[in-house]
Amino acid sequence: MKQFLTICAIACFIAILRLPIAYYTFLRAIVSLGAIVLIYTFFKQKNYLLTVVFMVVLLLFNPILPVYLHRKSIWIPLDVITGLLFLIISYYEKKEPVKEEKATEVMAVSKTYTRDRIVSAKKEIK
Repeated sequence: MKQFLTICAIACFIAILRLPIAYYTFLRAIVSLGAIVLIYTFFKQKNYLLTVVFMVVLLLFNPILPVYLHRKSIWIPLDVITGLLFLIISYYEKKEPVKEEKATEVMAVSKTYTRDRIVSAKKEIK
């Protein structure tokens, strides 16, 4: 998944250039697919803030009902922000808290058995 999200980010950064309309249709498809994957992942993790963020990305870049902002100057910051989001998500590794194991000293308990007792000589004489 890391490679796919990196490809989505690179595609967003390439979109800054002046390219034919076919590339932007491809961009919409690939970014939408990446957003869908991340929405599913974050929803399963119960990270609702990032779920909403990528729902907005999905709405902006969806190829079925495209949003036309008509000016390249509006799309450039959106492409950069979306590309950075994909890069951050792909290279961010959640650190799990280190579980410290408490060292417990096990002291040997000496168990005495009846056969180990020393019988005093005075008791035997009786």
